Amino acid sequence: MAEVDLLRALPKSRRNVTQRGEAKTPEIIALSREYGELYFDGPREYGYGGYRYDGRWRPVAKDIIAHFGLAAGARILDVGCAKGFLVKDLMLAEPGLEAFGLDISRYALMHCEPEVVGRLHLGSADALPFPDKSFDCVVSINTIHNFDRAGALRALREIERVSRQSSFVQVDSYRTPEQKSLFESWVLTAKFHDYPQGWIEVFAEAGYTGDYYWTIVE
Repeated sequence: MAEVDLLRALPKSRRNVTQRGEAKTPEIIALSREYGELYFDGPREYGYGGYRYDGRWRPVAKDIIAHFGLAAGARILDVGCAKGFLVKDLMLAEPGLEAFGLDISRYALMHCEPEVVGRLHLGSADALPFPDKSFDCVVSINTIHNFDRAGALRALREIERVSRQSSFVQVDSYRTPEQKSLFESWVLTAKFHDYPQGWIEVFAEAGYTGDYYWTIVE
């Protein structure tokens, strides 16, 4: 396992943490966790506030391909792919790369990019519908923390199971008590989160051997 920031080239979003914190209610959290239209394309207090393709994942796709040495013919799976933006950009960055995605949101898959139709699967990260060692590389960005701790362990074990050689996960975390407090005022969907060392212990318990990094609200 190695800590590596594969999202370093992703443009930083400006987040109004105060507004989100003031608007949060149990009802909003419950609706956000349905991962439907409100979460992706509804008002900002429910989630993304409009999740549209703008090419921002292109440099991330290039960094993933370079880091893992992926080439045409290699198979990569994005677990928690949403509308398939990264899947699309992986294929654009390396023609011939066999990129696929999986997400729990039927809404997201029904509103995917045209280029990835037929490449995205409906399913849950903790029960991947693929045989062992199906993919050369598996990535999961900001998804595993949406399970409780037991579910996160199952999802990490599934990623390990279907990956032939390489994997990467990025999860919600924080390095200081102040960052933890800020995160908790912002978060809608994460059910399990911890400091990096806590996550590393979860990785070890799951038998996860891939790379990892953290999403930290600042």
